[in-house]
Amino acid sequence: MAVPAAIVGAASFGLASAIQHRVTKQVPKVRTFNPRMFFELVRKPIWVLSILTVIVGLSLQVVALAFGPLVLVQPLLVTSVLFGAAFAAWMAHRKMDLVLALGGLACVGGLSAFLVLARPSGQGSEFTGASILPLALALGLLVLVSLAASRIPGEAGVIGMAVATGVLYGVTAGLIKVVAGQFRTGGLAEPFQHWTLYAVCVIGPMGFLLSQQTFQRGRLMSPALAVITTVDPLVAAAIGVSWLGERIESSPAILTGEVVSAVVIVIGIAVLTRRSEQLRRILDRSDGPADATWG
Repeated sequence: MAVPAAIVGAASFGLASAIQHRVTKQVPKVRTFNPRMFFELVRKPIWVLSILTVIVGLSLQVVALAFGPLVLVQPLLVTSVLFGAAFAAWMAHRKMDLVLALGGLACVGGLSAFLVLARPSGQGSEFTGASILPLALALGLLVLVSLAASRIPGEAGVIGMAVATGVLYGVTAGLIKVVAGQFRTGGLAEPFQHWTLYAVCVIGPMGFLLSQQTFQRGRLMSPALAVITTVDPLVAAAIGVSWLGERIESSPAILTGEVVSAVVIVIGIAVLTRRSEQLRRILDRSDGPADATWG
């Protein structure tokens, strides 16, 4: 059950991303984090359908995790990058660019290898008492630097927005585990007595809004989706280890493999950024429609 549920869930996420990338081009641009974009998007039935597709993907993710370990399910879910690229190319009536596909595959492969090697363990759902400030400051600084980098013209700026989105998604995922633990131990009213629920209600929508603005700005979908999908679980894992007392394998051999995996991810992102900028210039020179894309 775990494998087919995870694969179909990944396809659902990829289809939703492809739809959102296309539809966000049809609404007016707004300033970063301006919620007016939501009011424009909800008028598009196909965008609303994409949200339902996300819900299907999340439901299948729950099923997959119920029948299989995280170390198996998570690598399968990140294949949503490849599904998304294929769906985007199909919607634009173009062949999927081979270099973009290889860059996305490098991100998926690097992240999958990292998770398999690290083997995150433990079901931490409560803060361990260790200071949350160092990691919180580091993640906050990363978001600010990424948003500053988003001012760079072209696809490089889109990558900056995607990194910030992935961080917000990862923080949301980590805090949701805490909220779920509070609900299990104290009942329905318990989460309302802690700051984590309110942080999720702020950070989660901010991340989703930024993802839509990232898709709107990017001429191509694959680079942004690959970065978001890669950064999200890495940040969530860092929160699990630093704040919730979870564990990852850390022997010298494993650490070497994790470093190699991280290098592969960086190379994949660099390839996606460079190639997407090349394709963007080709599309600009050809004066093609705004939604023309290779995926």
